[in-house]
Amino acid sequence: MAITDTDGGRPGAPGPARAGAPTRRLRLGYASGALVTGTFTTLPGLLLLPYLTDTLGVGAALAGVIVFVPKAWDAVLNPLVGRASDRTRTRWGSRRPYVLGGGLAMALAFAMMFAGPLPGSAGAWFTAAGYLLTATAFAFFQVPYAAMPAELADREEDRVRLVAGRVAVIGIAALVTGGLSPVLVDAGGGGLAGHRWAGLFGATVIATGALWVFAGTARTAGGAATGSARTASNKATGRASTATRTATRTATGSARTATGTAHVPAGEPTLREQFAAARANPPFMALLRCVVVQSVATGVLLAGAPYFAGQVLHDSSGVGALVAAFVAPNLLTMPLWSRLRGPRGYAVASALFAAGCLLLLASPALPGGAVLAAMALAGTGHAGQLLFLYAMLPDCIARDTARTGRHRGGVLSGVFTTGEGLGVALGPFLYGLVLQLSGYVSSGTGHAAEQTTTARFGILAGFGALPALAAGAAVLLLRAYDRPY
Repeated sequence: MAITDTDGGRPGAPGPARAGAPTRRLRLGYASGALVTGTFTTLPGLLLLPYLTDTLGVGAALAGVIVFVPKAWDAVLNPLVGRASDRTRTRWGSRRPYVLGGGLAMALAFAMMFAGPLPGSAGAWFTAAGYLLTATAFAFFQVPYAAMPAELADREEDRVRLVAGRVAVIGIAALVTGGLSPVLVDAGGGGLAGHRWAGLFGATVIATGALWVFAGTARTAGGAATGSARTASNKATGRASTATRTATRTATGSARTATGTAHVPAGEPTLREQFAAARANPPFMALLRCVVVQSVATGVLLAGAPYFAGQVLHDSSGVGALVAAFVAPNLLTMPLWSRLRGPRGYAVASALFAAGCLLLLASPALPGGAVLAAMALAGTGHAGQLLFLYAMLPDCIARDTARTGRHRGGVLSGVFTTGEGLGVALGPFLYGLVLQLSGYVSSGTGHAAEQTTTARFGILAGFGALPALAAGAAVLLLRAYDRPY
C-alpha cells in the first residue's frame, strides 16, 4: 500500500495504489534534487578548508572547527525539520514546499559564504556565518528530499531506480562543480575575488536543482494527485469518508483548542518517543552508524584533494582531474551496482573504495595516469556505497510504517541526514587536525606556503589511509542491518 500524506494528516493513513513504476519524468525530477546535495557536499568540501587556510590565513585546526560547527547545528535541526515535514499538509504536498523554499534560501546563503568582503579573521567569521546559514537552509531541503522515495514508489526495485538516478546526478553535480570551481577561482584572479565567482556558480546550480525537483515531482509527491487511478479511488471513497472525518474533527477540534494542543494530531507520538522508536529499530541504527563513518571518508577525500594535488603531486591545477576521476564512475557504474542489494553490495563497494584509497599512498612513485586510475577505483566503490545507503533508507522507512502504522519518514530521514552531514563535516575536521599535527603552515596570500617533508607526509597519509580505515569500520557497523527485531 502506498505511503501518502492524505486522510487529514493522520499517521499511517493508506493512500491509493500507484499504477506501474515511476515515470521517466518523475525519476528525472527527483534525481535533479541531487544537483543541490551534490553541490553542497562537493564545492565546500573541496574549497572551504583550503580557502580558510591558504586565502584567509586561518590555522588548519581552527579551519576544521569552522567547517564542523554548522553540521553540529544540523544535528539538532534535521530531526525537527523531518517532524515538521511529516506534519505539513499543503496543496503541494508535505515535502515539496520545503524542497523549494530550502533550496532557494540555500542558494542565497551559499553565495554569501564565498563572498569574502574582508580578509583575515574578519573574513573567516563572515564565511562561518554564511556556511551556518547554508547548512540551515540545506536541512530544510535535504531532509524532506531524502524521505520522498518512500512516498513516490511502493516497491523496493522502484525505490532503487529513483535512488540510482539521484546518485548519478550527484556524480554530475560533483563533476561539474568540482571540475569547474577551481577553474573559476583561477580565472577570477584567485584569492577572495576568485572564490566569489565560485560561490555564485554554486548558488546558480543549487537554485536550478531546487526549482527542477519541485516542478518534476509535481502531482505525485506528498499527497498530490497521482493520475486516473487515484482520481477514481477518491471519487469512490471520498463521499463515504468525508462525513466521518468531518464529524471526528468537529468532535475533537474544540477539545484540542481548549487544551492548547491543536497542532498535535491525536495519537501521534512526541518527538522524544519517535527518537526512542528510531533507537529501538536495529536496522535503522545500523544504517545510521554506517553512514556517519562512511561520510567521514568522503569528507576527508574532498577536503584533502587540493592539498594532495598541490603538495604531493606538485600540480595544484590537477584538482579538477582528481575530482573527475572520482565522480565519473557515478555515471557509468549504476547499472552494475543496481544488480546487487543491501549490506552485501555495500561490502563489495567498500572493498573497491578502500583499495583505491590505499593505492593512493604510493602516489609519489606512480605516474599521473596511475594516480587517476586509483581515484577512479575509489570512485567506483563510492558510487556503490551511495546507492546502497540511500536505497536502504526508504526501505527502513517503509518497513517502519508497515510495522507501526505511523508515518515517521521525515523524522527517520532527518536523523539519517544528520548522521551523513556530521560525517561529511568530521572528515575535514579530522583532516585539519592531521595537517596541524604534521606542521602544515597556513597562508593569507591566496597561495599555499612551502611545506616541510613531515607536512607533506601528513597530507598523503590523511588522504589515503583515513578514508580506507573509515570504509572498513562502516562495513562492520552495517552488519546489524539484517538482524531480526
